[in-house]
Order: sequence, then C-alpha cells, then structure tokens
Amino acid sequence: MKATAPLKLGDFICFSLYSASHAFTRVYKPLLDRIGLTYPQYLVMVLLWEQDGQSVGQIGEQLFLESSTLTPLLKRLEAAGHVKRERNPADERQVLIRLTDSGRGLKAQTADFFDHLAQAIGMSGEDIMALRDNIQSLRTNLNRFAE
Repeated sequence: MKATAPLKLGDFICFSLYSASHAFTRVYKPLLDRIGLTYPQYLVMVLLWEQDGQSVGQIGEQLFLESSTLTPLLKRLEAAGHVKRERNPADERQVLIRLTDSGRGLKAQTADFFDHLAQAIGMSGEDIMALRDNIQSLRTNLNRFAE
C-alpha cells in the first residue's frame, strides 16, 4: 500500500488497534474491579484456569511478557492470596505458579464477563471470531517481520 497523501492518525491501523485496546480496558475495568484484578492479572488467571502449575516462562511466552514485567505481577497475585509461587522440584531454576483455593474461586465470579463483552462489542459471534483470527494473524506476521 503506497500513500499518495500524508497519512492522518485515523489511517493508522496501529492506532485503531491501540485505541480499541484502551476501549476494551474501559469495558473490562468495572468487571475486574469487582474481583480486585487488573487486566494483566486477569490474563494470568485465565491461563492458570486453563492449565494450573505453569512456569513463569510459559506464562510469559503466552502473554508476550518478559519475566521482569511478569514477576512483580505474580508477586501481587500471590500477596492477594490467588496464587502461590514454588520452585520446580525437577528444575530448581524454574518457578511454577499454582492457583490457591481463592484463585480457583475467582473463576466463578467471571462467568458473566463473556456476555458483557459480547454485548459491548455489538458483533455476531462469527464476526467476533473472524476478527480475532485476523488480529492473531496480524500479530504473527508482525512478530515474524520484527525477528
């Protein structure tokens, strides 16, 4: 795509994604405030609800976060009583993150999140999934290009 005129801010796909991300955060905020989590903490919890006992490295890889960003976040989740950090007995260099009863209990409190978000998005389920797939493809291509 070759620009023939100077681009305006509204022409930037990166700005569309950036501003949409902020809009998502505003929709999530009251939901997450109810359970005392930030959005990055919620993402960690979702990963642990999918598979408990993941290493810090595994979580960071899935969330595209460095351990220097992830470690303080995990310490706050531990201080809140939702997870516990423990050394992997098979490899002392690895730290495993496990849900506590409190952390497992939070999942039930998020049961209405999907319906709330689907209503806010205002698109059909099929359109939402297609958009998600396109964004994931975009991310993959950008990551590949950056490497």
